[in-house]
Amino acid sequence: MWATVSMTPHLSDDKAFRSLWVHRRVPPVRMRDRLILSALITAGLAAVVLLFDWWFRPAHVAEPALFVLLSVAFWYGISRILVGWFNYIAVASLEERPAPAGKRVAIFTTSSPGEPLSMFETTLAACARITYPHTTYLLDDTQDPRFREVAQKHGAVWLELVGLPGAKAGKINRALELTDEEFILVLDPDHIPFPNFLDRVLGYFDDARVGFVQVSQAYYNQFRSFVARGAAEQTYVFYGPVMMGMFGHGVSLAIGANCTFRRAALESIGGHGIGLAEDLVTTIRLHAAGWKSVYVPEIVSRGLVPEDLGSFLKQQLKWARGVFEILSAEFPRLAPKLTWRQRLSYLMIGTYYLCGTTTLIYIAVPFLYLWHGLLPAAMRFEEFLISILPVGMLSAAIYLFVQRWLCHPETERGLHWRGLMLKIGCWPVYLYGTILAVLNRSVPYIPTSKEARRGAFSRLAAPHLVVMVLYLVTVAQVVWTRWTQLAEPALTLTSEAVWGMIGFETLSMLMLGGVLYASWEATRPPAGNAWDAVELTKEPWQ
Repeated sequence: MWATVSMTPHLSDDKAFRSLWVHRRVPPVRMRDRLILSALITAGLAAVVLLFDWWFRPAHVAEPALFVLLSVAFWYGISRILVGWFNYIAVASLEERPAPAGKRVAIFTTSSPGEPLSMFETTLAACARITYPHTTYLLDDTQDPRFREVAQKHGAVWLELVGLPGAKAGKINRALELTDEEFILVLDPDHIPFPNFLDRVLGYFDDARVGFVQVSQAYYNQFRSFVARGAAEQTYVFYGPVMMGMFGHGVSLAIGANCTFRRAALESIGGHGIGLAEDLVTTIRLHAAGWKSVYVPEIVSRGLVPEDLGSFLKQQLKWARGVFEILSAEFPRLAPKLTWRQRLSYLMIGTYYLCGTTTLIYIAVPFLYLWHGLLPAAMRFEEFLISILPVGMLSAAIYLFVQRWLCHPETERGLHWRGLMLKIGCWPVYLYGTILAVLNRSVPYIPTSKEARRGAFSRLAAPHLVVMVLYLVTVAQVVWTRWTQLAEPALTLTSEAVWGMIGFETLSMLMLGGVLYASWEATRPPAGNAWDAVELTKEPWQ
């Protein structure tokens, strides 16, 4: 099978789009690369130690409570850098293993009300062209007879599974009861598998202790919008050196799509986990039950990433709430059965979305000083730059160095600034997820939209517009009072601190600009559907 491209105007880079459909595997990890990476990380750790020593000097404490708050936010960010280095240092992958003949394999893909039928035409056609013998099952709860017809057209078995609790996971668990294949590939309906998919993963199940094999998750609509590019950029390093490092630590994750499970492994934990972060629940339970996992850094399918801001924010809220749920309920119960590396990795995953809280602190601190003269830390700006610069430079050098293990370097290399802007801009959603977790409030499971949707600018950008207005009013007030020398006597604001705080707040506002642009972009009509550009023929893949 070969994926060709319709020459549609909404594809900005046709050549890059064509290159996505070539089978990719990350190159092996060489000893020379390990030595260079180890040297960079060692230098980075030394820079962090020096920064720590400088930061916590008693003379730097101004307002103790605010200093503690700022320190928590700042060192949370540094800890995330250290977590990345921890993963990179163990980067590893197994040698290719051919798939043994005679294995019985099922492919489960699910359909839900509201999902476009045309997408299933493409996905089920691709499943039919997978070369390793298998049976494809469409787990359907749409109550739309056209989905049964599409399944039959492409040789898939149609299972009507309506009204089951647990959304996608509930349908998977019911399908497990109705089938008997030894291995199950869970494939999201927006993913187009390559014909060699099963040939690339089944060989790793020769080890009877392997419970699941996960491959890279990659996308074919990443060129269609700012949000699509940013959302994809957030995954490039994760599905390259981060997941390879987690595999080296024995903590490969099941991502919910493109994951092949051993039936016995799922049955040993009572089936697929249910929840907002059902893939993470399943992974933790399998590791706690003693099953091994394998990550294969290969692209053997392409799927969809959210194209509009509204869909992306809903996805992020679901994940944030689900991850906090696991951290509070699942992790404490299973932690004693995990290795220390697994416990550390799951703890870091569970606290990822605290970045919403820390971003709020970063935004609030300058306002507190400019409005009320409350200064958390008595640090000279140039001294801070001198202390933070080595950490920043080495962190950037390490980030760029590990990109040699990206799955598709031709389109994935770079600074990934769109992804960073989206992450910072999502702070209200992450904060909301944290609050819901603290209050133990639930979020309904809603499948991520497979089509770009229009949204109202003011609704999508409301928190950022409020912050932006406060910023502009504050800067105008500061400039006016400094210009007219009418500053209130009660506020002893030094010029260096004032302009330093304005500088930090300006940087924050620039980072929020990505979400403002994405909010505007979401008001424009979507240019068709991404899968309309993909045509499947019977020619071999390159």
